[in-house]
Amino acid sequence: IYVGISLYVLCHGGPMFIECIKNNGKNYLRLVHAVRKPNKNGIMVSTKNVLLNIGPLDRFDDGQPDYINRLRKSFKAGDPLIPSLLPFCSDRKATETYRFAIAEGSPDCFGHPRLFANILLEKILEELGLNTFFSSYKAFSKLEYDVYGFAKLLTFGRLLNPDSKAATVRQNLDYYEPILGEHNPDNVYDTLDFIFSHKDKIIRRINTNLVKKAHRSPQIIYYDVTNFYFEIEDPDEDILDENGDIIERGIRKNGVSKEERKQPIVQMGLFMDNNGIPIAIESFPGNTLDHLTLRPALKKNIDDLDFSRFILIADRGIYNYKNLLHVHDAGNGYIVSKSILKSTKKERDWIYDNEGYINTDTTFKYKSRIIKRSVTDEHGHKRTIEEKVVVYWSAKFQRRSEKENKKFLDFLEKLKQSPENFRITSKQSNSLKKFFKKDCLNLKTGEIMDSNDIKPLIDFDKIDEYKNSLGYYQIVTSELNMDTQEIIDKYHGLTQIEYQFEIMKSNLETRPIYVRTPKHVTAHLLICMIALLIMRLIQKRIVDSGQVKVDEDAYWSTGLNGERIQQALNKWKVDRLPGELYRFMDVDDPDLQLILKAFNIEIPKKLYTRTELKAIKKALKIFI
Repeated sequence: IYVGISLYVLCHGGPMFIECIKNNGKNYLRLVHAVRKPNKNGIMVSTKNVLLNIGPLDRFDDGQPDYINRLRKSFKAGDPLIPSLLPFCSDRKATETYRFAIAEGSPDCFGHPRLFANILLEKILEELGLNTFFSSYKAFSKLEYDVYGFAKLLTFGRLLNPDSKAATVRQNLDYYEPILGEHNPDNVYDTLDFIFSHKDKIIRRINTNLVKKAHRSPQIIYYDVTNFYFEIEDPDEDILDENGDIIERGIRKNGVSKEERKQPIVQMGLFMDNNGIPIAIESFPGNTLDHLTLRPALKKNIDDLDFSRFILIADRGIYNYKNLLHVHDAGNGYIVSKSILKSTKKERDWIYDNEGYINTDTTFKYKSRIIKRSVTDEHGHKRTIEEKVVVYWSAKFQRRSEKENKKFLDFLEKLKQSPENFRITSKQSNSLKKFFKKDCLNLKTGEIMDSNDIKPLIDFDKIDEYKNSLGYYQIVTSELNMDTQEIIDKYHGLTQIEYQFEIMKSNLETRPIYVRTPKHVTAHLLICMIALLIMRLIQKRIVDSGQVKVDEDAYWSTGLNGERIQQALNKWKVDRLPGELYRFMDVDDPDLQLILKAFNIEIPKKLYTRTELKAIKKALKIFI
């Protein structure tokens, strides 16, 4: 077949299928062959040739349900219900041959591979209900720009090629079909405003669909707090009214950075279910203490969700009975660690007393007890509660703690033995504050001081107790009847959430944050959470597919880590060839194959029409 001056396409065979048409008012079956050939203008178009007129449907229909679909499946399997189709089954694997002749100077000499991975990402967003959410609210709000298109670009860009908001909009043409049509790039910031305004509804829509389609009903919900820094020097000021009352708190504040940076930060609390799938995020000013984030985050994101009873698991930064009683009063449970050094002397004596410990081996021991406490709830009411206290010692945990604190421990020992040999910086002085004697807490702190001056201020008994506590851990829980070992195992799952923070800070490049208003910061974090959620669904699907051996100590990242998923998806591209045909790029990449097989995506070795490309997305099943 001759097309234009420089292109020849020769096709042999092609897809055959059974169709049912109306012939003189009756349903009629025939076998047709799909082909592509040029029309009078030289443009390749799809058409079909009739290979066999099978006959009226009522001649073959066996009266059982769905006869036509069963007929088509039997033909595809090579064992047709109608014997006259059998001769065509042997030819069903006939191949297509493509021959191209491209003239020098033709634009077709250059390839332009475009991202195709977005079809998987977009299908996930659709299954989460976000396409209908954005469309309905756009119509309700009478927005004139494509708010869902911008939201998709921001989410896909964050997952595939993180960049600034403006640069992410410019990635529009990197996809095989642009996400946006004609658009004003500045509408990306209007989209951030929209996402902020509807944050709670977006989170609710996502969770509603995960409950409905993925049967999410978490028995455990993990909660942890991290923070992200900004490339600015000065924190935001609070906006005050004429009476000096705060109208709006600045969100970029100086606080305790998890990365020990001096720039202003924003705090983010993250909820995840027992499969490591994000549930919700909440943002707070950077100077907000961790334990003050939990109740507001629960009230806005979790309390009204249709979850059955769950156990909240959090670290010692969340330990506070106003928090724990809020969880308990909502009909849920908690497993939370508690600082040993901040416990009473009587509690510490029980912890260090070897009596009662169950020695599983020489590297691990644990014990527990049920106690009554008098506590105050969030309404200021005094209450008496019962809870189980679990303590354990791990040689592995002790070695890790000693390694992580080696420099500081060596520093303390040298200070004790020969303080005259070195000076103490303000940073070291800050680290020593928790070991100061109570009557000297306000003396000469935060300055460069002679070590002989600081030594008398230090309570070396506290240092000895600090060293003694290494390797011990304390947990409190509402689950009085839960096995002690099970409590410890469930708590250990919290370490998995730290890996998700690492993904956000590395692969998704959540920080440094460049947007500045509280609305845009919150919207940015929500976009990052959705990108993380998509990545976690992909990781979980890989595990569920049975292709990889599960690592019980890191089951959330089993199969492919965040970086490899990102790299693999970026390899999934298509390149347009002459004749409106497409070929896939790098689909034989092992990591990409792992993802494709996990979602039952088959990419036969052939060239594809645009219709066939769309059919791949249409056939995708996200939740099975």
